[in-house]
Amino acid sequence: MNSQDMQVIGLCRFSYPAYGGFQVEHESIEQRRAYLYAPERMDDRMRTFETIALPGLKAQTDQNFEFLIVVGTCLPSHYRAQLEAMIADMPQAKIVAEEPAKHRPVMKRVINRHLRENSILPSLQFRHDDDDAVAVNFVERFREAAADCSGLLAKAPTVGIDFNRGYSARPTASGMLSTPSFMPYYGVALGLSVAPYVDQTIMNFSHNKLNQVMPTVTFSDEDMFVRGHNDFNDSRQKANVKRVNLEPLDFSGEMHFKERFAIDSDQIRSTFG
Repeated sequence: MNSQDMQVIGLCRFSYPAYGGFQVEHESIEQRRAYLYAPERMDDRMRTFETIALPGLKAQTDQNFEFLIVVGTCLPSHYRAQLEAMIADMPQAKIVAEEPAKHRPVMKRVINRHLRENSILPSLQFRHDDDDAVAVNFVERFREAAADCSGLLAKAPTVGIDFNRGYSARPTASGMLSTPSFMPYYGVALGLSVAPYVDQTIMNFSHNKLNQVMPTVTFSDEDMFVRGHNDFNDSRQKANVKRVNLEPLDFSGEMHFKERFAIDSDQIRSTFG
């Protein structure tokens, strides 16, 4: 089983107005659209996507992957144009517009539509939020892990591959605030090997329960993610959310973020100033 021949495919749900799939619930799709497309929120999501999520993906040491950005067909045209401009230099990226639908089924359909036909190899799938980052060697390490676990991948229909060491961070006008984080099965830098005869995808499973339904392997040897931590995180909208103490990056920390995640602190200061 040659991991270099496996298809690597990522999916980002960018303010897609799904039925379900959010911590914050709304009584109608119109209310959900109003919440998602509020100018203040969309401005924040665009800035984090451009300065945090995309740089590390564009700088991958293994460029052989696909990245699907799922939006609603109702996404206002000026936001669609902004997204298209951001990925103009990223051939791996594609915007996929979908009508509002139930969250997990529509994301499953999107991924399966873009899988190679008649492949005899597993696909390697990952999900990615628009304010998170992965290390520049994430795709390379993902493939290496699949090769190291080839015997397991040949036996199991799905196998979780989790890189669980990184940072929680917030962009500010003075730079990045951050703290080291060890977060097993959190979602970011978490991948899934899916056998070609299986129609389930990484979007079919709750990330924090992945190890309850399939074999998994975990890696903690290097920093592999930045988890966005800001006021518009869907996971932070409920009461009693645990607070995280974030500290400004010093010079060596800024250099580490630049090297590992392609996050430029000067760009952060300029964009969020």
